[in-house]
Amino acid sequence: MKLKSMLSTAVLLTTVFITSVNAQNTTKARAEYIEVEPNVRLHVTDLGEGKTVVLIHGYPVSDASWEYQYHPLIEAGYRVIGITLRGFGQSDKPYGKYDYDQFAADIKTVLDKLDVKDATLGGHSMGGAIALHYVAKYNAAHVSKLALFAAAAPVHTKRPDFPYPFFTKEDITKWVELNNTDRPALLNKIGERFVLSATSVSPGIGAWLGSIEMQSSPYAMEQALIALRDEDLRGDLPKIKIPTLILHAKQDRIVSYELAEQMHKAIAGSQLIPFEKSGHALFIEEKDKFNAEFIKFLKQ
Repeated sequence: MKLKSMLSTAVLLTTVFITSVNAQNTTKARAEYIEVEPNVRLHVTDLGEGKTVVLIHGYPVSDASWEYQYHPLIEAGYRVIGITLRGFGQSDKPYGKYDYDQFAADIKTVLDKLDVKDATLGGHSMGGAIALHYVAKYNAAHVSKLALFAAAAPVHTKRPDFPYPFFTKEDITKWVELNNTDRPALLNKIGERFVLSATSVSPGIGAWLGSIEMQSSPYAMEQALIALRDEDLRGDLPKIKIPTLILHAKQDRIVSYELAEQMHKAIAGSQLIPFEKSGHALFIEEKDKFNAEFIKFLKQ
């Protein structure tokens, strides 16, 4: 009887172990591509466990640009989802619209399909403008916090009643023309202003960013520049009712720090944290401070 009991116990333990292993081996892998409409798939990086953080990249890179945020966020106990906008990186590059409404609709579809709830949505540069527009357009669907990193918002070009941006519409039109005649020259022009100085990132980091930029569709780059030139999100600012963090470098040469101040004034209860030792690429140039401030906001 004793031997029979021991054998029964051994069989039970073996069954439990095999069942557990099989369950782990059959866990469904997370999708790397999400279809947002027929023939249009967006690349996503979906890592970690815990409360969700969604990140939207700037112009003209991809979700790969968040490489030095993914690991710290996972280590801090978060699930982080980087979404590459259509036309950029490894996402599909269809002919069609590339305005903020389209980008926001794509993000909504991804979050719908992944059934994301109570997330923090963060965006850099143009991605910050799109994140802002998403929250206003969809009444913060799926998200409970907003983070704006050197956001090119609410307006990226000067208006008669809005002098704060660096660029005029004519300036960006010249960039559109350069994109269509010498795209590497445009990327070089952007790159010169992207960082605080020629030595604030290593040559390796600069080459890495350049390789990501060249994955972008020339057509998408053209159309997104037109959106940056023409979109006006001032009407969106009063619609932001969720906790909002604004991280912005005072010496940013692409998106004026004055824009951050304008958003801070217009978004009730927002936090503005200045960065002193970086340019537009604050998430790379001052990544330790950037990650610490962002995680602090996530934990609030």
